[in-house]
Amino acid sequence: MNMPLHPANSSYPTPYEIGNQNQTSTWDACIAFYEKLAEDFPQVLHFSQIGVSDNGIPMHAGVITADAVFDRETLKAAGRPIFFNNNGIHPGEPEGIDACMALVRDFCIQPERLAALGKTVFLFIPIYNVDGCLNRQNTSRVNQDGPEMFGFRANARNLDLNRDFVKCDSLAAQVFNRFFAMWDPDVMVDTHTSNGADYSYTMTLIQTQADKLGDGLGPFLRETMLPEIYAQMEQRGWPTCPYVNPVKVTPDDGIEDFLEVPRFSTGFAALHHTIGFMPETHMLKPYADRYDSMRALVEVVLDFTIARAAQIQTLRLEAKQNAAQKKQWPVTWKADYSRPSRFRFKGYQAVYSPSKIGSYMRLSYDRNQVWEKDIEYFDHFVEDVVVKAPKAYLIPQAWREVIERLQWNGVVLEKLSEDRSMQVQAYHIVDVQSRANAYEGHMFHDAMELSVTTQTINARAGDYVLSLNQPNARYAVETLEPQAHDSFFRWGFFNSVLEKKEAFSDYVFEDSAYEMLQTEPELAEKFAVWKAANPSLLDNQEAVLSFIFANGKRFHEPEWRRYPIYSIVE
Repeated sequence: MNMPLHPANSSYPTPYEIGNQNQTSTWDACIAFYEKLAEDFPQVLHFSQIGVSDNGIPMHAGVITADAVFDRETLKAAGRPIFFNNNGIHPGEPEGIDACMALVRDFCIQPERLAALGKTVFLFIPIYNVDGCLNRQNTSRVNQDGPEMFGFRANARNLDLNRDFVKCDSLAAQVFNRFFAMWDPDVMVDTHTSNGADYSYTMTLIQTQADKLGDGLGPFLRETMLPEIYAQMEQRGWPTCPYVNPVKVTPDDGIEDFLEVPRFSTGFAALHHTIGFMPETHMLKPYADRYDSMRALVEVVLDFTIARAAQIQTLRLEAKQNAAQKKQWPVTWKADYSRPSRFRFKGYQAVYSPSKIGSYMRLSYDRNQVWEKDIEYFDHFVEDVVVKAPKAYLIPQAWREVIERLQWNGVVLEKLSEDRSMQVQAYHIVDVQSRANAYEGHMFHDAMELSVTTQTINARAGDYVLSLNQPNARYAVETLEPQAHDSFFRWGFFNSVLEKKEAFSDYVFEDSAYEMLQTEPELAEKFAVWKAANPSLLDNQEAVLSFIFANGKRFHEPEWRRYPIYSIVE
């Protein structure tokens, strides 16, 4: 598909092409453009609304096929490969928006380009963050070279949608979850622009972390797909490097793969065994170069997907089958610094000089001092926290926000038709450490200490059982296991269980506390340890009584600090 990027005589020019190649489309112009193409080329493009944003703005998606078959169920039943291009999640990074418009136009007016799709479906969202796209200005991207006007990073609720894929606070993310699960794409490209160090590359690339994809998809991505993408980008005149995530301050000391946990698009894609790419063009390069390199990257990945679709689909099917049988689940990962790869990097000399506004040395890059050398590239990750997979989870119906998100993502749930006594394992939250400041609308839990007990509970009719013997087991495990990178617990979905609901009056409870210490040996032992560790608190009645109240059995609240999603192990 290596054809001219700016057709001189196109009858459907984009705002970028009409202008000075430093313009990006508005939301209105973008949607009108696609609606006109869909009207004029109904055998090529189906374009429709898929939902609304928090501001009530329509969200759209398009489907392109070479044989005019657009019905999702028909396409999925036929096993057609799905390539998904998501754009405008950060509308201040809009080259994907403009490049997608031109690519779709060319599918419509160039028969040979359309025919090259073969059986592959080109699925796209033209602008995901429609709220942010309507918030146009030219100041929010502090270090960026063009375009002249652009949208804003956050949506109408001031949420970054590339942190919202699991928690789904926004209506947009809720639409996206359902849309993604229904189409189940094989490969996704989500277009972005990068901040960070200065270097010679216009295009850098984040991919779904290969180790997290497992034994089939992972090696295929690392050993086959990525080398081909890099080679093709080089041939097209856009040398590409891994996303520049320095292990120290500058790229000279090495770079490390970005750990794209499920809050991000590529991490979310991994929950569905989809190979995801997040191209990040470099902010300091002219907008025309960023546009052209983005167009090239999308086409290169699309071409590879078309050529290797059968292999990708086979590997994804194997990954889903393996997930249904998996006995051990890694829920957090960390970089493996013991086995770095090497990458030939083209950089600029880092220079430190006295700041003119403060008493410190500031960093800059001298583009006249170009260097090229092999640097360490830490692209391997290892399992950090691993949990034993239960047979199933029991989800009480009271936690409807959790149940909804599981259903949006295609997780199969069995609704109990009658009350049932069950033996389960339950996590107890011994301690939790949260961020001091709000993060994307939540007080995110960074760390926790858990214990596990076995108990019998009475499940109610209307509660749900989630068997892990299903292809979507990975999504379930990585959201329901509290220690997982982006679990529902970390995002605060269960914060109410961290609160003790009853209290005591000290003048009455003093006598009860003394009796509890005489009749509960385990409490007395804990209290002795606590006293030895906290001698300064023994003259603090509130502290002493609070410890006994919280750790004794007599006034124990079963729901307090008990994680309300249970593991069924038999």
